[in-house]
Amino acid sequence: MVEKTVVVAVEPGLQADKAAKFVREANRFAAETFLEKKGRRVNAKSIMGVLSLAIASGESITLFSDGSDGEEAIDALVACLDESK
Repeated sequence: MVEKTVVVAVEPGLQADKAAKFVREANRFAAETFLEKKGRRVNAKSIMGVLSLAIASGESITLFSDGSDGEEAIDALVACLDESK
């Protein structure tokens, strides 16, 4: 299992279009991938799960991924959370 804690840098956070892009990216990988905020963990491949966390810019979240392409999945999802990428 790969785990990485990051600060969300996209504005205004993971709402609507940014969340949809994040979920599409997560679904490109076979690995099981999860997103956690303040102890609440959701499937990163679920738009409803991601939106339910109401993740704002500047908040810290932890990504978890388990599978053969888990490290690649984490790297791609971290890039989705960085406005400069």
